[in-house]
Amino acid sequence: MRIVINIVLVLIIAVLAYLLIDSIREPIQFFSEREKRENAVESKLDKIRLAQESFRDITGEFANDFDTLQLVLSNENFQIVSIVGDKDNDEEISYDTTFVSAKDSISKLGVVIDSLPFIPYTKGERFTIKSDTLTYQATLVHVCEVGTTRDKFMGKYADKRFQRYDDTYEPTEVIKFGDMTKPSLAGSW
Repeated sequence: MRIVINIVLVLIIAVLAYLLIDSIREPIQFFSEREKRENAVESKLDKIRLAQESFRDITGEFANDFDTLQLVLSNENFQIVSIVGDKDNDEEISYDTTFVSAKDSISKLGVVIDSLPFIPYTKGERFTIKSDTLTYQATLVHVCEVGTTRDKFMGKYADKRFQRYDDTYEPTEVIKFGDMTKPSLAGSW
């Protein structure tokens, strides 16, 4: 009888030890995974912002979908105008125009055109992308917004129960850059 009680007590101690270790491990894993995934998404959004700015340099507006963004950046060129001469020294000024491949230029900055639409840590989910024009302070401006919600890339941590570890954590919150109501390409992170 005494052996049975000892075995039961050892099992209870083992279960309690496991629960204690798990209660410590879960928030550590959550914060680690959250930081890793959010950094990857923010990095991807930075690359999309660079691609949108490059698209605007070529066309004068922002892309409204990833297919157009990819098509223009894969096939068009940046126009670079060099000014030759010095007006202050009464020299004649001339302009030299050269063209540089947009695809080559942005790939040197780490932007992979074919993977732009896809959210990291998902199975092919895509960022939302919008662009338009609006009148802002009596001027017609082009605006864009690209983003996603946390629940799409947080995997098993896309649950409100993880708010107990961080009050500011909201799985349905949008992580984005740009704004459809004003000319801004600032990120929400």
